[in-house]
Amino acid sequence: MLETIHFYHTNDLHSHFEYWLRSQFFIRKERLAYAERGEPSFLFDIGDHLDRSNIYTEATLGLGNVKLLNEAQYDVVTIGNNEGITLDFDELYHLYDEANFEVVVANLKAANRENPKWLKPYTILETKYGTKIGVIGATAFYELFYKELQWDIVEPRKKIISIVKQLREQVDILLCLSHLGITEDELLAQDCPDLDVIFGSHTHHFLETGKMVNGVLLTGCGKFGAYTGHLTIQFDHRERKIIRKEEKIIDNALLPEIDGEVEFLEQLSSTGKELMSETIFQTTKSYNKEWFHHSQISRLFAKAVLEHTGADCAMFNAGIFLDGLKKGNISKYDIHRILPHPINLCVVEITGRQLKEVFLQAKNDEWSQLELKGLGFRGLIFGKILTYDFSVNKNRELIVKGEVSDLNRTYQLATLDMFTFGYFFPNFKYAKKKYFLPYFLRDVLIDYCKRYLN
Repeated sequence: MLETIHFYHTNDLHSHFEYWLRSQFFIRKERLAYAERGEPSFLFDIGDHLDRSNIYTEATLGLGNVKLLNEAQYDVVTIGNNEGITLDFDELYHLYDEANFEVVVANLKAANRENPKWLKPYTILETKYGTKIGVIGATAFYELFYKELQWDIVEPRKKIISIVKQLREQVDILLCLSHLGITEDELLAQDCPDLDVIFGSHTHHFLETGKMVNGVLLTGCGKFGAYTGHLTIQFDHRERKIIRKEEKIIDNALLPEIDGEVEFLEQLSSTGKELMSETIFQTTKSYNKEWFHHSQISRLFAKAVLEHTGADCAMFNAGIFLDGLKKGNISKYDIHRILPHPINLCVVEITGRQLKEVFLQAKNDEWSQLELKGLGFRGLIFGKILTYDFSVNKNRELIVKGEVSDLNRTYQLATLDMFTFGYFFPNFKYAKKKYFLPYFLRDVLIDYCKRYLN
């Protein structure tokens, strides 16, 4: 007997719901048609379904996303870094309490208490014909972030391989939901040919018909809900082996529009606004924003950053402010609109000599016009890098807090976590760092304004 099994999969939606209704309507219709033909099907999500830059996700702290996944009848999901490190411990611990699907994350566990009931390293699905399908999940190895949030995370590849060895003789098909990125997926395929398919995500890669590496099929459907993957596996029951695995990608923009799409998006937005409408503080004046030089709101935010971290100086890009702060009553929604980014503060310890180098690097005019996508940044353009309490004078001396610095002394620089990954400032990648989690930039500003502007 030849059995055909279908797997629909999504990844890195980041709370972009523009095509959600039409894509889920299409998947549901397809799955019903396959069921009538006796062909089993499953639906997976490979992480980063939520993104707290979205007002509905922010207002519900991801529980609204779980509700949507339930309604769409997902079977198995794994978590991405947006689920894992943008919620505090309790928020993630209870995120999937009401989930009607299974959540698999092999390389994560709670540090100081029992794991949540939903957290498991793998699951075994079974078709009506008795075919057993092992599904392992793993998420990106952000060790410092998870440690601050009271979770223990281990290197994923070794963990996945150990589970594959455990499961290979128990199941007919072995799948991995990988929120690790294309490079890690390729390395995993090289090290673990016993896997049949690695469903990929995290790096937003797009593999139109998949990619075969060492006999393992890799998938990737881009980002923001633009595409849905459809994997077909044909399993030979007599030979007890897969004889075909085929991937194709569905362009959701080309699917028929569904009645109520605009109203659906408006309802999500209005629900978020309503939940975040309560006044949290008041201002007696407005604070303007500027993207190419200092502004009233950037100076206000710098004070908040320095007080929150206790650092010697601060640095951030002006493009983080999407709007200014109005005069009058301010709600959580107002602050979220200004600072939607899921970005945390980080204090980096560097020498005065390195701090001087950072200041000179930050003067790169090309960065100010950069249309940055990713690293937590959810703005339009990068804007000028602003520095507070440190500069370089005409004599090329480093000035920190108004005084000429000792280039050999260690200073604490408060900055954005996105600057610490090595892309902009290579020195930061290997420096001693402290991340301030789970507080986002907007939380820091709210806390300061509550105490000093009310």
